[in-house]
Amino acid sequence: MKALKFLFRTIIILLVIAALTIGGYIAYLQINYYRIDDGIELPISNPRTENVEVGKQYSVMTYNIGFGAYDHEFSFFMDKGRMNDGTEVCGTYGKAKSKDVVSANTHGAKSHIETHSPDFCILQEVDTASTRSFFVNQRDIIESAFDDYCSIYGENFHSSYLCYPLNDPHGSVRAGLLTLSRYKVDKAIRRSYPVDESFITKFFDLDRCFVITRIPTNTDKELVLINSHMSAYDEGGLIRQLQLELLRSVLVEEYNKGNFVIVGGDFNHALCGTVEAFASQQQIPEWVSVMEDSEIPEHFRIVEAKNVKEVPTCRSTDMPYTKGVNYTAVLDGFIVSDNIEAEAINYDADFMYSDHNPVVMKFKMIMNN
Repeated sequence: MKALKFLFRTIIILLVIAALTIGGYIAYLQINYYRIDDGIELPISNPRTENVEVGKQYSVMTYNIGFGAYDHEFSFFMDKGRMNDGTEVCGTYGKAKSKDVVSANTHGAKSHIETHSPDFCILQEVDTASTRSFFVNQRDIIESAFDDYCSIYGENFHSSYLCYPLNDPHGSVRAGLLTLSRYKVDKAIRRSYPVDESFITKFFDLDRCFVITRIPTNTDKELVLINSHMSAYDEGGLIRQLQLELLRSVLVEEYNKGNFVIVGGDFNHALCGTVEAFASQQQIPEWVSVMEDSEIPEHFRIVEAKNVKEVPTCRSTDMPYTKGVNYTAVLDGFIVSDNIEAEAINYDADFMYSDHNPVVMKFKMIMNN
């Protein structure tokens, strides 16, 4: 009987300790949770002096570098999927496999930028001080390689230590959007997207945002370049609609001023009819949403890459990557106003250094009659 009482007391004590530990951890997350204010003006590092010119051709690249984790072997713990035969799959890792992998992938992504040498470059998932990327400062690596560009950095993920998954914790994260410009930038503003602030999701999803850079031209109008990263996890699509409404309102406002407007980045929506464009052995993931032409404001268009049905820009991360096996689609690209002539190409990087491929667009500003 004494032994049973001792065992019962021990179990109760362990349960109390577990409850206090879990409660204390949740309190720690809640106390340290905050959203970055909307409308913050961002500093412009290494400023340039030359203006862009109407009628001249320029180039811009968008690339989600995936915090340096995504080589072909990497899968992400938050992503789930299903094979065509019904078999369920789930990603494994909460952070990159090693610091060396993050460094190699970051330098590999940098080499793609160097290959194309764009006039402007907009990058997403750039870590500065994160457990998941072994505290490799990707921003410093990229900025130091492009010292003839000015740069603007807007943070969009700032989490306390996330101990999940238990076998490979995601940890604390500092990450954001990086914009590079060979030309003068007058001002840069960080705009906060609406996000899911439900109790658990808010700790794991990014503090989504877009960064507006105002680039003077040789006219009285501006080139407005927007670096955007929209939500991926949005059951029911409510957050998606709220984010699109905000983005649309900004596009219309800038166009009505007579400005030249480009928004690019990771839309986390299948673009240009690519939701089923590429062969795979997986079903369409639940997180896939489609961006329809009807959702784009008047006077704007999604720029369909010349090879849009040949080269995808994003692969599923619920399993390691094998070409023809993983689900793929085009989630990255550009939307431009009708006073911009543009053509784009999806660059086939074989998802070597990220779960995304870059997209490069050549464009020319024109004066509408």
